[in-house]
Amino acid sequence: MAGHGFRPVYHPAGHDHALRNAAQDLRTGRWVAMARLLDETTGWDAWTRRTQVLAAVAAGTDVVHTWRTEQPESLAAGVMHSRVAVERAVRAHRAGHTRTRELWQEAWTACREAADLAPADPVPWVGLIALATLDGRQRMAEHRIAPPAPMLPPGPWGLLAEVEKRDPHNREAHHRMLQFVYARRPGPLSEAVNYAHWAASQAPVGSALHVLPLYVRVERYRRERGHERALDLHWVAEDALRDAQHALDTWFLFCATDEASLLDLNHLAHALFGALRFTEAARVFESLGPYYTTLPWAYRTPHPDDRVLAEEVFLRARARCLGD
Repeated sequence: MAGHGFRPVYHPAGHDHALRNAAQDLRTGRWVAMARLLDETTGWDAWTRRTQVLAAVAAGTDVVHTWRTEQPESLAAGVMHSRVAVERAVRAHRAGHTRTRELWQEAWTACREAADLAPADPVPWVGLIALATLDGRQRMAEHRIAPPAPMLPPGPWGLLAEVEKRDPHNREAHHRMLQFVYARRPGPLSEAVNYAHWAASQAPVGSALHVLPLYVRVERYRRERGHERALDLHWVAEDALRDAQHALDTWFLFCATDEASLLDLNHLAHALFGALRFTEAARVFESLGPYYTTLPWAYRTPHPDDRVLAEEVFLRARARCLGD
């Protein structure tokens, strides 16, 4: 993968070629490949990841509705219906759409119905955590449950407990909880720092939750809009280096990188690069193969919405670490 002719590829399916094929079929209005893929999926980790990617593709279409119409008895179709409903509600909220409340209610109902239909499935509960982010003032009782440890905020802890019963240390559930914490307190990130370290401390070796503190560090300087030099100074700080090394030692060295989140791999490569640990970062870049994500690299540019600039920063970092 080395060499000046290398061009990275962005695709949410990453190394999961079967997921990529199903997503491509979705874009052409067909649901059979999605149904077949989900029928063959084993393990909640893969199930959560695949349904999330498929929902992001399907949210702008009626494909899942068609699938449910043609196979009303399908549990997978019911879960995907809840996934799509949540995706639409979250997108509407971000855009400030007038239909946000209506879509939120539809999604909440879809998640509750999916939880009843597929009681062993963690995904409907993950969806309910995602919807909690829309309740910034925590008006719903299920969004202001007392936390399980000191220094953590009240929140949708009961929903997280339901996920944990079904799939302990579910990656997406904890990222959704982190988003809830961000939305709850838009100012200082102390609650988010506490949450990320608490979640990582509960996780076994090999869990992607060990990467969570790196996301909070990126969010901090995203909010501060620091220039690139400030970011570099951030990562060479002792506590930042400790978080990066911890993610490397307790997650990366033990995970199956071809099944790992591309975002997690990019956040780790970015942290190690910023910390001047080029040899360790090179291992992460190699594990990415041809793939990359625009975040967090985009935050090292003056225009975070410019994907071309993000790609250029990624390529420079990769070349420095791999010695291209």
